[in-house]
Amino acid sequence: MNSRNGGSRRKSGRGPMRAFMALAAVLVVLFAGYLAYTLFQSDEGGAGKEPGSIADNGKGTNSNGQAGNNKGNTNDPGDKENGDRDPAAELEANVTDEELAKEYDIVIAGGRVVNPETKLDKEGLNVGIIDGTIGVVTSKPLKGKRTIDATGQVVSPGFIDNLSYDPNPLGVWQKIGDGVTANIAMHGGTSTPKQWYSYYERNQTPVHFGASFFYTQARNQFKLSRYAAASPAQSEKLVKDAEKALNDGALGISISLEYVPGISAEEIIPLMELANKYNVPVYFHGRYSDMEEPGTELEGTQELIGYAEKTGAAVHIDHINSTGGTFTMTEALAMIDEARAKGYDITACTYPYDYWGTYLNSARFDEGWQERFRISYNDLQIAGTTERLNKESFSKYQKQGKLAVAYAIPPQAIVDAFKAPYVMIGSDAILEPGFNNHPRASGTFARTIGLYVREQGVMSLMDGIAKLSLLPAQRLEKQSPALQKKGRIAKGMDADIVVFNYEKIRDRSTVEQPDLMSAGINYVLVAGQVALDNGEMNKKIRLGEPLRSHFQRVSETAGALQWDGKSYPLVGYNKEPYVDLSALNEHGYSVSWNDVTHTFEVAEGTQSASEGDPSAAPAKGELMLERGYAVKSGDATVKLLSIGKRAFVPVAFLETLGLKAVNDGDTWTIEE
Repeated sequence: MNSRNGGSRRKSGRGPMRAFMALAAVLVVLFAGYLAYTLFQSDEGGAGKEPGSIADNGKGTNSNGQAGNNKGNTNDPGDKENGDRDPAAELEANVTDEELAKEYDIVIAGGRVVNPETKLDKEGLNVGIIDGTIGVVTSKPLKGKRTIDATGQVVSPGFIDNLSYDPNPLGVWQKIGDGVTANIAMHGGTSTPKQWYSYYERNQTPVHFGASFFYTQARNQFKLSRYAAASPAQSEKLVKDAEKALNDGALGISISLEYVPGISAEEIIPLMELANKYNVPVYFHGRYSDMEEPGTELEGTQELIGYAEKTGAAVHIDHINSTGGTFTMTEALAMIDEARAKGYDITACTYPYDYWGTYLNSARFDEGWQERFRISYNDLQIAGTTERLNKESFSKYQKQGKLAVAYAIPPQAIVDAFKAPYVMIGSDAILEPGFNNHPRASGTFARTIGLYVREQGVMSLMDGIAKLSLLPAQRLEKQSPALQKKGRIAKGMDADIVVFNYEKIRDRSTVEQPDLMSAGINYVLVAGQVALDNGEMNKKIRLGEPLRSHFQRVSETAGALQWDGKSYPLVGYNKEPYVDLSALNEHGYSVSWNDVTHTFEVAEGTQSASEGDPSAAPAKGELMLERGYAVKSGDATVKLLSIGKRAFVPVAFLETLGLKAVNDGDTWTIEE
């Protein structure tokens, strides 16, 4: 965890009998191959688990749409069993003749397409790409200006590194070589996102990029010691800075407690409340990473869970393998499981190495580090060299601020972390000049598939790809529309794609040579153009786009809904009218709230009281947020819109209740 402000030939025989025997042998092989293939398709490409969504954040609302206990939607991809689904059949049912007749810019042909969102895993599919977008996925033939033969290879969504640092001009190419198409600086980031995003847009970065509001950097304006807490006045100023940063595009807030141990709970709580208000996550490097008193890693993990419980904001625990669960992974995950079961939105990430790395002049190497991490000088190695340390060299390199690798993580901790459905991948590194970097800067994503999926079988390929792509997108996409089209292989999604050989993909980077590119990754497409072309880097591709938060606010009302003599103001969101859910309470319906699933259940004939006033228009300027909440009536489930403490439902939802809403300009009327 970097501390940074940072075929064989058929033999011909003589005579008819030998020819007959050879032909029979071939037929047997062909039949066996067909049988194995069909069995494989039945196991791997058929019905699977229906996807849900990664945990959502924000405060819950009660049966009348008012704010209640926060918590987020903690469903994970694949958490709903539905044996009737066939993702491949659903795929083909949506393909049109017009799509088949098009000429695409690029066709990726004959690959094994894996889409973790729909649980699609099928060989022999073709992906048509046009104008940077996936136009179609089908088993039927497609025409393309260029065709990439992906036979025998996996076609996956581009990998998303959600725990990286600034996309410097050297390290971004190692990321592409590792299958990464989006580099997001959520461990670190910036205190001035407006300038940060502008810089990397001008720099023509080849991967997509985004950043958090980096609280440590923001604190530096007061020249505070890393062991000192901010004053109330300073904290108030920092919260205002954070709010401005979110409105300028920051994807969330990042706080590094172990590296700045002076940060107090009194500083953190207002930031968490702000994050809850804006529906963005807070990424934490926990306060402790060992089991030595005073201050154990389990206490550090509980501290973070406590912030989620107290404020309702979403919490993401950085590299839980090296901070928060190193020696007690089973116990740490159990604590998180318990909180998530209550509805709190807590996720984590890991990197696939049983050794960490950071700068020797950081607080992590304060006095007593040998006992805390259960290692000695010889367990430290200067990254980018073969040199192990001793007392004298440690002192020298500490003054220089060198990054050292520490062989200090129990291997089982990585395995246990990967088995948790809410733990995703984050590299916690990007290669920089001088190569004084952990090898995870170049090999994290290939190593996850090669070592932990293929070789050790810790998780399935579907789950592995989800942790590399879909889960990071879902963690950050609530207020970032661009990420809602990443981490998936499907019609309408962005054409950020990785094509790799499952039998050959592996990391090659080492502590001594952290710059070595990963093996087995053959093609990487960013925004529909080929950045890694049959293993060769195309450095002319500079298509990275900014990944920003975007907030919609109430401006004008979008008309009114007339219902049995009462009038309710409508708000427009994504070109659709919404009405306060509490209006149903006034017309013979009950609306009950599930505080764990974050779903309202609507029932007819048992009217409940409304605590709010659904006839009052929301104030101009209020945030309109999709927190992941839903409303359900029978088999119909619809996403809700949160405005302050109120829940709004699409007018179209009323039809699922048997109501008829007729539109006359800006006025909708419920007809009896």
